[in-house]
Amino acid sequence: MTDTGRPPDRAAIVAVFAHPDDESLACGGTLAWAADSGLRVIIISASKGEAGSSDPTRNPAELARTRTAELASAARILGAAEAIALDVADGNVRWSEPARLIDAVQHTIVRSGAAAVITFDEDGLYWHPDHIGVHEQTTEAVRSLGSSAPALYYVSLPDGAMRSIADAVERRGGPAAVESLWGIPPDAFGHAAPPPTFSVDVGAYVTRKVAALRAHASQIGDRHALARISDDDARRWLSLECFRRAAVGNQQSDILERLTHASRHA
Repeated sequence: MTDTGRPPDRAAIVAVFAHPDDESLACGGTLAWAADSGLRVIIISASKGEAGSSDPTRNPAELARTRTAELASAARILGAAEAIALDVADGNVRWSEPARLIDAVQHTIVRSGAAAVITFDEDGLYWHPDHIGVHEQTTEAVRSLGSSAPALYYVSLPDGAMRSIADAVERRGGPAAVESLWGIPPDAFGHAAPPPTFSVDVGAYVTRKVAALRAHASQIGDRHALARISDDDARRWLSLECFRRAAVGNQQSDILERLTHASRHA
């Protein structure tokens, strides 16, 4: 890392989430910034998201193919070098073959020489069991690497941000708040998440973050708040990405903190 805050060329960062689209919502701006700053960004989704539909007649295998392709599109928008979709059972990630995700994360860390890993904080963005399972399993993957482990960062959403987005869309004649956010109460996002230790202002990358989210078209339909959000509201409510340094992993590396420093002095 140089004194300018830019990471060394082709250092790697591995982002581990549960479903295609989690990566863009949780930290799409940071991933885009990291890619533009010289990091090799690798995204891992534990599942292919085959259960992620409100339509019970939709074929799960077809949806898995669709969401895997959407992940690849979002990764290209964010500048990621790789997007990996495992096939751990969607809806059962916390309990179904946890060793598979642990092994995949460790293998990716080792082969890429990753300097950092990002995953959910213990609240899983909005207390989703699959997300909490990925938090637990990724933490174990990093912990098990011992002295060779990279830095580990947990990401959470700012409390109230998704409520503000949903309310802004509803005021302009959009759908009701719960209806516009996958049926999830907007106040669940970021509620009671552990306090972050630092944040990254990704205002310059919000356009790409929103584009990456909308690439997940099977999840961001016409009535979704993130499909209807204005550019001004996107900059206001999606520009802050919150991180907490994990107690496991390399405590000497400060690769994301340096990115934060660069964001404040750009």
